[in-house]
Amino acid sequence: MIRITNSVQVSEDELEFKATLSQGSGGQHVNKVSTAIQLFFGIRESTLPERVKDRLMSMNDHRITPGGQIVIKSQDSRSQEANRQEALAKFKELLAAACVVPKKRRPTKPSKGAKERRLKSKAIRGKTKSLRGRASRSDW
Repeated sequence: MIRITNSVQVSEDELEFKATLSQGSGGQHVNKVSTAIQLFFGIRESTLPERVKDRLMSMNDHRITPGGQIVIKSQDSRSQEANRQEALAKFKELLAAACVVPKKRRPTKPSKGAKERRLKSKAIRGKTKSLRGRASRSDW
């Protein structure tokens, strides 16, 4: 079991790992050895609580497909095991973010003093701008 929070856990059977060729430089080694790891996790089929599933599906994250699949790729290390651990860490971080309940926004209004200060600064700005106009004959 992979512990995300005290109340949320994920079974390792729900995760699928796939080794692929890494991208980028590395010469002959990178073309022969499958060191990059892709982690797959089906949100809808998982044993996660419904509230966490809903938050995951509503997250705007490129690693979550519209079909409800989490795909995390890790290829920073030359070692397959290190990439596997990094992919797991990224997965835990993503799920931990989905477990946090967002705070409700309380609408607020500007104070009376703030309104007065705003109107005063607007009046000063308007007066400054009115002085920029053409001078009329009555001003001479």
